[in-house]
Amino acid sequence: MRCFFLLLPLLAPAQSVTPVQQPWQGVPERYRNLPIGKLKLPETAAEWKKARPAIKKIVVESLGEMPARPKPAVKIVKTDRHDGYRIEKFTFDNGVDFEVPGYIALPDKPGKHPAILTMHGHGSSKENMFGYEPTSQNVAELLAKRGYVVIGIDNYFNGERRGKGPAGDLEMQARNADQETSLFKLNLWLGRTLWGMMLRDEQMALDYLVTRPEVDANRIGAQGMSMGSTRAWWLAAIDDRVKAVVGVACFTRYEDIIATRNLRAHGIYYFVPGILKHFDSEGVMGLLAPRPFLVLTGDSDAGSPPSGMKTLETILSKIYRVNGKPDAFHSIVYPNTGHVYTDDMKARMAAWFDKYL
Repeated sequence: MRCFFLLLPLLAPAQSVTPVQQPWQGVPERYRNLPIGKLKLPETAAEWKKARPAIKKIVVESLGEMPARPKPAVKIVKTDRHDGYRIEKFTFDNGVDFEVPGYIALPDKPGKHPAILTMHGHGSSKENMFGYEPTSQNVAELLAKRGYVVIGIDNYFNGERRGKGPAGDLEMQARNADQETSLFKLNLWLGRTLWGMMLRDEQMALDYLVTRPEVDANRIGAQGMSMGSTRAWWLAAIDDRVKAVVGVACFTRYEDIIATRNLRAHGIYYFVPGILKHFDSEGVMGLLAPRPFLVLTGDSDAGSPPSGMKTLETILSKIYRVNGKPDAFHSIVYPNTGHVYTDDMKARMAAWFDKYL
């Protein structure tokens, strides 16, 4: 098992601190035996190969209708020079409801480069990832200086896309959640899901990325923190162009967030109908195997209950092992750590892509 589980025994809560939530403690009886499906774990690589298409079909169908993606008609808006690389700002029309803004960082060194699709968290934006409004999610400079092309877009209700949802500029007067919930509701009426449309935009970013002459289309990775982490492994599950994944935070098993009364810890954007009738999130993450998958999570992150992380580690380790790639799945759980993207996590993220791309 390639799980580097740094999690230490839970410490006794300090005075005036709420006791650690134990699984199912306080959950009403009627919610303790939900009809949640179980993923049948493979015993051989051949068994997994046979089962995988049906699992992927369930995952894709849970996203609702996915309108056909037009070829991205990309406009380069501006270019900024940096030490060893440049950043181009671009936009493309997603063909449905938004003009999508993004950045692409391009190393000065000539030739084809591996590339990383980077995805921001809930309430963050492309500005945070590319150093214009730097936060801990700022990864573009680190990766570009290592020779990677880096691309990232604003998702549906963040960054420059705020105030451009169904209620227009009224949404600028409120918090992001107003646009998020409006889009969630509208897409349900149309037979879609907001999560599916978010992933569709990321696929269009990939569509553009592979047209760039600077990019080696066979060496594309995806990384992100929080909502970006979840997008990274969902995207890789439905799109095999992603060859390696790093997810920071949100290593989440759905039954366990119910069991620890933490449904409130996740925004409504990623809830999709029917998935739990078939399997938990291991069905989605399992589709990444045998492609390299690194997860970096704090043990005190409410959105990633430790009980669920342990279960996921066991299941995913087996899937990778039967596929002959036990080292390609790696989980690190950081003790006494919350919902963060630390320097150590960034270093491990970069080293993972250096190794596998």
